[in-house]
Amino acid sequence: MRECSKRCLLKEVCCEERECRMWIDYEEDRNCTLIAVHRHGPMTLKEVALRHGISTVRVKQILDQTLKKLQKIKNVISTPTY
Repeated sequence: MRECSKRCLLKEVCCEERECRMWIDYEEDRNCTLIAVHRHGPMTLKEVALRHGISTVRVKQILDQTLKKLQKIKNVISTPTY
């Protein structure tokens, strides 16, 4: 966890670092994706969508794109070069 996330947890305040790529507009999780994952563990598509203000369909699209990219990386790494 980042230092800023640790500070927010310890002080029990919401993060104000809107430029941080982990910032979300969800005060229940101190406006931090890392804190949300720390508190709740794995989340459903609906929970992720709620925190990011997007639809569950969009979350699924992003997930599918990410998995596709990871599969490509895995294939490149596991392909032997002679």
